[in-house]
Amino acid sequence: MRCSNQKGFTLIELIIIIVVLGILASVAIPRYRSIVAESREASCKGMLGGFRSGISIFYGNAAATTGTATWPAIDSVRTIGVVMEQDIPDNPYQPDAPDSIVTGVTKGTIVGTRGGWAYLASTGEIWANTDGSGENNW
Repeated sequence: MRCSNQKGFTLIELIIIIVVLGILASVAIPRYRSIVAESREASCKGMLGGFRSGISIFYGNAAATTGTATWPAIDSVRTIGVVMEQDIPDNPYQPDAPDSIVTGVTKGTIVGTRGGWAYLASTGEIWANTDGSGENNW
């Protein structure tokens, strides 16, 4: 009589584990991608909200102090401490692009190749200067 004390997994058990992990990964990866897209959208909306608040406050202050409501010039939006108190935030749709604010034409039309933000001084509108899905509709 021989007593076998071999321990371990059989080949069938290992294959079953690999198949189960593959199924879990195929479900998790698309969900992860949608979470990344949602976080990018929320970040961009938050940054735009900050920009738009600063621009509106500048407009209101100009109306109260001078009697003439005017939107800030693009140089005022770019200059720290005039409209915004901090550096220009990165556009989350193009994190490698330099921080910039360019003169915009219409939402959805990309100006130049720098990314960043587009600002239309005649109306006080600001938007992401990218072609990602949806951000030009906010």
